[in-house]
Amino acid sequence: MNYKKVVVAGGGVLGSQIAFQAAYCGFDVTIWLRSEGSKTRTQPKLDALKKSYEDAIKLMASEKGAFDANWCRGLADRDSFNEKECLKKTKEAYEGIKLETDLAKACEDADLIVESMAENTKDKIDFYQKLAPVLPEKTVIVTNSSTLLPSTFAKYTGRPEKYLSLHFANNIWKQNTAEVMAHAGTDKKYFDEIIDFANAIRMVALPVLKEKNGYLLNSMLVPFLLSGFDLMANGVSDPESIDKAWKLGTGAPRGPFEIMDIVGLTTVKNIVGQYLKVPGLFGGLLKKMMLPYNFKGMVAILDKYIAEGKLGKAAKEGFYKY
Repeated sequence: MNYKKVVVAGGGVLGSQIAFQAAYCGFDVTIWLRSEGSKTRTQPKLDALKKSYEDAIKLMASEKGAFDANWCRGLADRDSFNEKECLKKTKEAYEGIKLETDLAKACEDADLIVESMAENTKDKIDFYQKLAPVLPEKTVIVTNSSTLLPSTFAKYTGRPEKYLSLHFANNIWKQNTAEVMAHAGTDKKYFDEIIDFANAIRMVALPVLKEKNGYLLNSMLVPFLLSGFDLMANGVSDPESIDKAWKLGTGAPRGPFEIMDIVGLTTVKNIVGQYLKVPGLFGGLLKKMMLPYNFKGMVAILDKYIAEGKLGKAAKEGFYKY
């Protein structure tokens, strides 16, 4: 793996994090955005990430840094941690990230494209069809999709052998996992390169050896979130009480609605909406599993919140105010 230039398509919650982490680890990073308005929405995320990295580094350098819960594995190893050096890398990352709306210009000499757009199949296909003609021959493409399979999009990339998935958890500087999943047409050479890239940006690379919606993390997380959301959609209880039931009962740091606010309600709607598109398949399976989730009720709630600008933590309000 000899990647130098990384382009992240999309400046959302995870797109901005992937870009910042790659820049922190020394890569030349550009974020491609659809419009000047997208730049306006992305820059505050980068500002917030700079502060988050600085705060995390200072905490790691304090006495509290001795506790595992306060150590950010994506920023440094304990035995080689240097506060001043980490703060310098954060400053350089923040100042070095470029924002670009011209797709061809953004992709010039790119070694890797990380597609990190909303979970919308049509929009992703449209993007890949526009991307394919402007890419250098060497460029590898990965999707950060949290639920969709790479085989769905491979043929639209113009280079299916150089296309696969690279999915991150949220807060990647701390929860530093990266799931790497190929499709049947992916050349193993590029699977191995993406494993190396994940390690190079201080992630723990997790190979997913078979295509699976939800990969590893979200195969476990999404059913949990749906179970919590269903309680609200059916009027059983309110978000705060549902979250407290989970946190106090299990010792977990966050409940389902706190997690959905971090993910962003637009992404949550895209995920929930997938279940409504194939009611025969999912409806039958869920009934057999004794899980008749109220997806229509969830979408109605999400539509209301989104229309009111309550998009989640990044927008300062979702199910909670921040």
